[in-house]
Amino acid sequence: MTDDVKQSDTTVMVVDDVPTNRYAMGAVLRRAGHHVVPVASAGEALSELDTRLRAGALPDVALVDVGLPDMSGFELCRRVKSMPSTAALPVVHFSATAVDTRDRCRGLDAGADAFLSVPAEPREIQAVVHAAVRRARRRTDAEALAHRLTLLSQAVITVQTARCLGELADAAAAGASRLTGTPAVVFVIGPDGEAHHGTSRSRLALSDAGPHQAAARLITRIADRRAGVHSTVVPAPLWPTGLFRPGARDDAHLVLASTTEGRAQVCIATPASAAPRRGAGDCATGRDGLADDRRPIVAFPAERLAEATALAAEPLLMYQAERDIALTLQHSFLPQPHRLPHLPGVDLVVRYVPASRQTEIGGDFYAALPTRDGVLTAVGDVVGHSLDAATVMVEIRHALRAYCVEESDPRALAERLDRMLLHYHPDVTATVCLALLDPGTGRVRIANAGHIPPVIMRAEGKAEYVDVGGPLLGLALERPEPSELVLNPEDRLLMVTDGLIETRGIDLTASMEQLRTAAAGAPPGLDALCDTLLGCFGHDREDDIAMLALRLG
Repeated sequence: MTDDVKQSDTTVMVVDDVPTNRYAMGAVLRRAGHHVVPVASAGEALSELDTRLRAGALPDVALVDVGLPDMSGFELCRRVKSMPSTAALPVVHFSATAVDTRDRCRGLDAGADAFLSVPAEPREIQAVVHAAVRRARRRTDAEALAHRLTLLSQAVITVQTARCLGELADAAAAGASRLTGTPAVVFVIGPDGEAHHGTSRSRLALSDAGPHQAAARLITRIADRRAGVHSTVVPAPLWPTGLFRPGARDDAHLVLASTTEGRAQVCIATPASAAPRRGAGDCATGRDGLADDRRPIVAFPAERLAEATALAAEPLLMYQAERDIALTLQHSFLPQPHRLPHLPGVDLVVRYVPASRQTEIGGDFYAALPTRDGVLTAVGDVVGHSLDAATVMVEIRHALRAYCVEESDPRALAERLDRMLLHYHPDVTATVCLALLDPGTGRVRIANAGHIPPVIMRAEGKAEYVDVGGPLLGLALERPEPSELVLNPEDRLLMVTDGLIETRGIDLTASMEQLRTAAAGAPPGLDALCDTLLGCFGHDREDDIAMLALRLG
C-alpha cells in the first residue's frame, strides 16, 4: 500500500468463536504486516477493549463475526459505538452465512463501517481493513483540526480583548499553552525596548523576575523587526533555567512576530521538545506575515497566535504612549500638594490619583486660587477619556485662573467657562464645582455645573451634601444663583470628582450615600479625611480621582 496507512502500525482485533476461523483470519492479516489480537466472544472483546483503553492502546480496527455465542456481532458493535471512549473504533462485520442485503443493512444500522463476506480473498480482506482504518484516521484528524481551530480562535479572541500589555501577554501565554500542551512564556516588546511578559504558570510560583529579564534581553538581541513571523531555537545553555519548569533546562522554541509598522515585537516561547517540525503540508509564512493560502493555516497555531498578538499590541502601545503624554500633561499643570499657593486663613489638602493603567486617561482637575474676595477652590472633570479630554482640562483650568484676576463670583465664572467651552470646543461638555470662601467670615458661595455637590462635615460628626446644582458646562443654559453657607472653624468642606465613587452597574445615588457615611466617620483632620476616603473607594478605579478638602486656618 502506498498511502497514509502502514500495516506495521495497525492493530486488528479479530472476534470469532471458531478457533480455526480466528487462526485463518489472523494469518492473512499477519502476512500483510498487521498486529493481530484474537478474541473468542463478545464479552472477551469488551473486556479486552476496556484493558487496552486504560493502557491507551485501543486497536485500530475490529473484525467482528456476526454469529457470536454470547451476543450477536450487531449488538457488540452497537455497544462499542455507544461508548464515547470507543465510538471512533472502526468495526467491520464478517460472516459466511448472514450475507444477504438485510444482514448488511443491520450491520450498518448498528454503526459498522463495512461488511465482509467470507471466505474472501486475502487482498480483499486487507483492502477492507485498510479502508476502514484510513477513514477513521482521517475522521480523527478532522476532529483534531477542528479542536485546534477552536483553541486558536478562543486564544485570539482573548488576546484581542486584552486591556493592557501585561494582560495581553498573559492571555497569549495561556492560549499558547493550551495549543501546545506545554508551558509557555510570551514577551511583548515595544519600540523603546520595554518588555512585558506573560506566563502560563502561576505568578505566585515566579518570585524571581531575573529569568524573565534575561530572556527579554536575549530576545531583544536576536529579534528581527521585519514584518512577518519567523521562528528559531535557542539551546538550553543560552536560555534561562527554570523559565518553563522549575529547575529545568530546556531548549526554547521561539516564534517571533512583528507588524508591518514594526512597533510591536512579540515572542512566544515554548520548550523546543514540543515544537512541531515543518513538513510538506505545513504552514508557510511570508515576509508580509501572511500565511501561504495553499497550506493549512493551523499547522503552526503558535505562529498565528503570535501574529494576532502583535496586531493587538499595536493599539495598546499607541494608547500607552498617549496615556503617558496625557499624564505628563496633567501632572505638569496640576500643582502638587507641596507646590500649592499660600492661602492665608485656609488649610487645604489635595489628592490626585490617576486611573489604573488599563483604563483611559480622564480630564479631572482641581484648583485653589487667591482672589480679591477670598479663596476660590474648584474641582472639575471634562466628559470623556482621551488625550483630548486632558488637553481641554488644561484649557479650562488656565481660563479659570485668568478669569479670577478680575472676577471671583462662582456663578459668573461658571458662565464664562461655559461660553469659552462653547466657542472653542462646541462638542465637549464638562462638570465643575466652584466654591468662594471668605476666610475672615467663613462665608462660602458655591456654584455647581453638573458636578457632585460638596460634602460639609460639621464639628458634631454630621456630614451632608450642600444643596447646590446646575447644568453642565458647554450647554449654554442659564445658571442658578450660588448656594451660601457659613463654615465654622471646626468644619471641613470636601470636593471630589465622580471617579472616587462611580462604579459600573451601581447607582450613583447609592455610591454618594456611601461616601457621605464614610466622610462622617472619618478621623479629624484633612489628611486623615482624604486618606480614609481613598482607602475606602480608591482601589483599581476606572476613572481618575481628584479630591480637595479645606477648612478655616
